[in-house]
Amino acid sequence: MNTPPAPKHQHDADAGPALAEPRWPALVALAALTGIFSALPDNMMPGPRWVLLGVVLALITPSMIALRLGHSRINELLGYAVSGVVTLAMILSLTLLIRNLPGKSEAPEQLLRSAAVLWICNVLVFALWYWRLDGGGPHQRDQRSRHSDGAFLFPQMAEPTPTLRERNWSPHFIDYLFLAFNTSTAFSPTDTPVLSRWAKLLTMIQSLISLLIVAILVSRAIGLL
Repeated sequence: MNTPPAPKHQHDADAGPALAEPRWPALVALAALTGIFSALPDNMMPGPRWVLLGVVLALITPSMIALRLGHSRINELLGYAVSGVVTLAMILSLTLLIRNLPGKSEAPEQLLRSAAVLWICNVLVFALWYWRLDGGGPHQRDQRSRHSDGAFLFPQMAEPTPTLRERNWSPHFIDYLFLAFNTSTAFSPTDTPVLSRWAKLLTMIQSLISLLIVAILVSRAIGLL
């Protein structure tokens, strides 16, 4: 007796892991973050300008080598270290900005540039964190044929009748960048609900930093009137 063909959705569910997610967008974002950060004035740099670049290169180089050699755990730990370093640098620079504000030692255009740099850094830093943490990180997401369980409910995950492409869908860095941009702009996610507690905490911190930067600009603008 002939066995009836398996339903189309069963083939999709039994499919193997999807193609590995490209890592280069995250590397480009990290390079942009490091470069933009160097545009801050000297009094807002937490140390010599070369320190952040040197530390990032010292961590990201062995991280990429580990990835190529298949040592995913080492790659993951070094990735956390890189994100931690750039996060600390951003927080220290924001602290210096707040500390220098009462003295009015900065020219208005310099303050505007510094605030813009920190706002962009805020978006990129949290995009990297969301990308590294959601669903176990990029390596764990690569092991699944579809992203169905994560800290964020992307629209593609909630389709009632998903297409074949949506059934095999998994978020890439640009999706987390879009999420981080919306969080900094609207002070909350827009089309992507936040599900897990750690993700809610991170989005709250990101929104608070963005709001703080905007409040600094507004207060300085009022002070100049």
